[in-house]
Amino acid sequence: MDLQAPRWLNDFKAFVARGNVVDLAVGVVIGAAFTTVVNSVVEDLLNPLIGLLVGGIDFSNLFVVLSGERGPSLDATRQSGAAVLAIGRFINAVIKFAIVAFAIFWLVRLVRRLYVAPEVVVGPTRDQVLLQEIRDELRAARGVAEDASAPRPG
Repeated sequence: MDLQAPRWLNDFKAFVARGNVVDLAVGVVIGAAFTTVVNSVVEDLLNPLIGLLVGGIDFSNLFVVLSGERGPSLDATRQSGAAVLAIGRFINAVIKFAIVAFAIFWLVRLVRRLYVAPEVVVGPTRDQVLLQEIRDELRAARGVAEDASAPRPG
């Protein structure tokens, strides 16, 4: 009995072997590491500075209780079953997004400058070819030499 691998398995192997998948995997790993750095920048550097500017408020712990009792922290309030709007965490997420978007913008801009697009050699269009053939036939009919280097009237 001859056992063959399922067709989908061969398709999957071909898919994984493509360069784009490997590039994507590397990008995900680097993105995860970059996210850790951005989280640290926002939570460990920016939040204390912003908190200092707005009067010592713990920015990451800024929340509004919708129903239930307010606890000493956002996590304690959530654990007690209260419904809260975590405004500080939302603002943190927006700041993190802005940092990542800004970094990606500069990375894409740098890659565009480094990438030199190959020159595309464009031949004559179909209309130009037809016009050249008509010109050549008219020259031949008048007995004019087909020397392309001859000066054209003009």
